[in-house]
Formats: sequence, structure tokens, C-alpha cells
Amino acid sequence: MVKLAAKCILAGDPTVGKTALAQIFRSDGAHFQKNYTLTTGVDLVVKTVPVPDTGDSVELFILDSAGKELFSEMLDKLWESPNVLCLVYDVTNEQSFTSCSKWLEKARSQMPGATLPGVLVGNKTDLASRRVVESAQTRAWALGQGLECFETSVKEMENYKAPFHYLAKQFHHLYREKLEVFQALV
Repeated sequence: MVKLAAKCILAGDPTVGKTALAQIFRSDGAHFQKNYTLTTGVDLVVKTVPVPDTGDSVELFILDSAGKELFSEMLDKLWESPNVLCLVYDVTNEQSFTSCSKWLEKARSQMPGATLPGVLVGNKTDLASRRVVESAQTRAWALGQGLECFETSVKEMENYKAPFHYLAKQFHHLYREKLEVFQALV
């Protein structure tokens, strides 16, 4: 039984639901914050995720970072050497999806030449009548960037675990690959 630790960057524009996603994941659906407070730096959420069929687990250190450019320079140091990335956008806000390119570029610049497993998460699917960003559009973009795509409604507690479980599984897979290479050298 192996317990790994992974640094997960949670990125996206302000008000897309990053903090709500992290909080509800940490509390297993028991805590949905109705009152919104703008994250002004970084909040740390830690949660252990079991990796199916292995007996292993990954402790995700989720850095829930501010979405405002104002805090961008402060984040640079905290964003160093991430293991996995969770990009979040709001399905009712086209600009929040467009900004994902910028967030992805910023995260990947911290790990030049390395593989950075990631997910793209469309939040607020409960606001279906206000939706402006289509699933097919985001899925195509995500696949083109090597990301897995998820949609969620944190408010309705729908599919909020899936992105993090996927990231833990991907991180574990990379670990196993590196371990095999190392064992082949010995």
C-alpha cells in the first residue's frame, strides 16, 4: 500500500466555483458555501483519494488560487512544480472558458517539458437556461490540450468527485511508470 502526495493547482477566473468545488470535495458533499467570498491568495485543501484496484492512495494538496490577475505574481511561487491541474470555468460565462487557455499556459510554464495531467471542469450546469458554453466545444478544446473533460454542478452536488478521482488515478499511473523505469535500471 503506497500513499503518494500530489500538488494540484485549481485554476480559473473569479466566480467560476473553484473554492466551492474544492470545499464540497473535501467535505464529501456536506459543505456547500452559499455565501461567496473572493479568494485573495491561495487556500489549501487536502484530501486523500483511494486509487481503485490498487490499495494505494493519493493525498491531493489542492491549491485553490485566486482568479484575479492582481494576485498573479504572488501565485508564481506557489504554483512551482505542480503534479496535476484542475481548470474550472463557468458554463454560463464564455470568457471564463476562453481564459482557460491562459491558465493552462501559466500552469504548464511551471513544468516545461514535463507531463502535467489535467482536467477541464465546466461548473454550474444547474443553470442550464443560462448556459452559453457548449459541451462539444469544451470537449474538443480539452482533448486538443491533452486534458480530460468533466461537467459539474457543485450547488446540486453532481459529479464533483470525478475530476479529482481522475487526477489521482493519472498521478498514480505516472508514479507507477517512473517506478518501473527505475526498477529496470537497478
